[in-house]
Amino acid sequence: MSYRPLAAAVSDLGVVDPAQAVVAVSDEGFARGRAAFETLRVYDGRPFRLDEHLARLGGSAARLGLPEPDAGALRTLVEAALEAAGAGDVGVRIYWTPGAPGAGPSAIVLVSAIPDWVEETRRRGQRLVSLAFPGRSLPWLLPGTKSVSYATHVAAEAEARRRGADDAVLVDLDDTVLEGTVTNVWWRERDVLVTPALALGILAGETRAALIELAGDEGYAVETGAYPLERLLGADEVFTSSSVREVMPVVEVDGRAFASRAAADALQRALRQLAGA
Repeated sequence: MSYRPLAAAVSDLGVVDPAQAVVAVSDEGFARGRAAFETLRVYDGRPFRLDEHLARLGGSAARLGLPEPDAGALRTLVEAALEAAGAGDVGVRIYWTPGAPGAGPSAIVLVSAIPDWVEETRRRGQRLVSLAFPGRSLPWLLPGTKSVSYATHVAAEAEARRRGADDAVLVDLDDTVLEGTVTNVWWRERDVLVTPALALGILAGETRAALIELAGDEGYAVETGAYPLERLLGADEVFTSSSVREVMPVVEVDGRAFASRAAADALQRALRQLAGA
């Protein structure tokens, strides 16, 4: 989602030139990172789990002390931006900010191409390194909140790349596996899929939710909880999930190789089928 947007739409303005500045410098979303956002994938013009993403946006807004967004108005903005972009298979990002003082909250919708590296990385598999990252289960630390305050996650990805990996798996100070920088983390132990519990303060990924629904039909049980990194490293298979990246096989974590991608490939096919792709 780092490419120049194909289209943009903004509260009270509708569709705008993506290069046009639309955030006031006094908006706390820009000045202090106090804003919520959602990213979702669009398949052949059809947004996947849009209602669920808008509901999660509302939850993030509440935890940040922002007014509740109007889901209907946001849906209209998304539709307008997709029409302007010509739709197809794209990514959508929705921002909900406090707005300029006295002006009220603002929504911004960006439509972007899916980065080419996503499919290239899926084919070869992703390499991860573990990085220590304090958990966020305390309520005042905004657990499960998708806010624009992403500097530490960007830094984690940069550190992973500095170490020769593609991305990081964040591990609490007690060695409990949490999540990726922008993904949920999974591993397979025979016919059981294991993923960290939401109670750890991780993001409730919408693709994670979809995979939990799909797992049974693919012959897998799902287990959630708090698990040490050692358990992940002893798994039969590792993969990650997110809206734009979908299901991403992992071939290495901290130098430990993983050859199998059976569950990842099966769930990727099932996810695409569910999305109508």
